[in-house]
Amino acid sequence: MRITSFITPDGTPSYGVVHDGKLHEASAELRSRFADLRAVLAGGALDQVQPGGAVHDMEAVKLLPPIPNPDKILCIGLNYMSHIKETGRDKPARPAIFTRAPSSLVGHDVPMIRPRASDQFDFEGELAVVIGKAGRDIAAADAMRHVAGYSCFNDGSVRDFQRHTSQFWAGKNFVESGAMGPWLVTSDELTDPAAQTMETRLNGVVVQSTPIADLAFDIPELIAYLSIVIELLPGDIIATGTPSGVGLFREPKLFMKPGDVVEVEISGVGVLSNPVRDPS
Repeated sequence: MRITSFITPDGTPSYGVVHDGKLHEASAELRSRFADLRAVLAGGALDQVQPGGAVHDMEAVKLLPPIPNPDKILCIGLNYMSHIKETGRDKPARPAIFTRAPSSLVGHDVPMIRPRASDQFDFEGELAVVIGKAGRDIAAADAMRHVAGYSCFNDGSVRDFQRHTSQFWAGKNFVESGAMGPWLVTSDELTDPAAQTMETRLNGVVVQSTPIADLAFDIPELIAYLSIVIELLPGDIIATGTPSGVGLFREPKLFMKPGDVVEVEISGVGVLSNPVRDPS
């Protein structure tokens, strides 16, 4: 099942199911009980998100990140072996973690904003994991039972700000600089994320291509490690890291600019596409 959040043509926030190329709102009864998909997950009602309300053309709505209001977005740095190698480093002993604010993300087909403060705006295609069941100190063997589903993620990175200090946060949280979508594919439909492949394209040219199996720390390891530190809650997002090919490590450097279109495609999930714009 593919579920997502969106703004209807009359400006109302809603959620529902993508089916036959159309967006079917969840029933009014379900939406009266659960205001958004995060609440649906917290209520254990994901299987109740079925077509039952108004039907919209995809082009008629504004897509939001599938979970637009997560409690936390946990991002993993240096987590593909190919990317670790291109940076000249060794595999870290433990995952490198930073956070993004929900305001830093947009949905599918919504512009990613290159900030006025920098022209070093880089792409990072990633697989996002959405937590469906809360947990703390989760064993790796049990971790996949806590996953609601998967989405495409673009960890848009402002490289000079990212490198101002040893902390990545400043380069990762400019407003509307990243993206997630177009929907959440539920884990019962995508049973083996490690068997998938990911490709990032800039203006139609492939700039990143990888098997998800190249992750240095796989999804169960990430969930187990993160849950030692903090309780994972329904709707939490884990961005699992980007592979080699980012613009920073190319010669010449390749950064996104206004007018570009960047796409992240993951087999079994879909295509997240975003134009790049300057602030309005």
